[in-house]
Amino acid sequence: MNNKHIIESDDAPKAIGTYSQAVRVGNTVYLSGQIPLSPESMVLVSDDFCEQAHQVFKNLQAVCKAAGGDLNQIVKLNFYLCDLNQFALLNDIMSQYFEQPYPARAAVGVSALPKGAQLEADGILHLDEGFNV
Repeated sequence: MNNKHIIESDDAPKAIGTYSQAVRVGNTVYLSGQIPLSPESMVLVSDDFCEQAHQVFKNLQAVCKAAGGDLNQIVKLNFYLCDLNQFALLNDIMSQYFEQPYPARAAVGVSALPKGAQLEADGILHLDEGFNV
């Protein structure tokens, strides 16, 4: 029996490869990496790091909503940054989207990301026990 459910949102960028925006198994949702693409145009929202970071959170938020949850139900969050010097700024922006208790988190420096993005984020969302499709 296949209990894997694909999550899709028109409010987040369409997948640009062989992956789904998210996959739900039971009450756990695995969120694919989101880069700062505008869902409407599928291009980067800006060259500005702050604007890119806000768009990444908006994209994650849209996929969480499509799965029946929200950002504060993310239990593990991973960031990939082309410039780790932006980490403190990312922390400030993240505080605008999350409430305590914060998710477990990692931040990894990378040399490049798709479409020239400055950051990407993926994560794991845990839905409430009573959630059903």
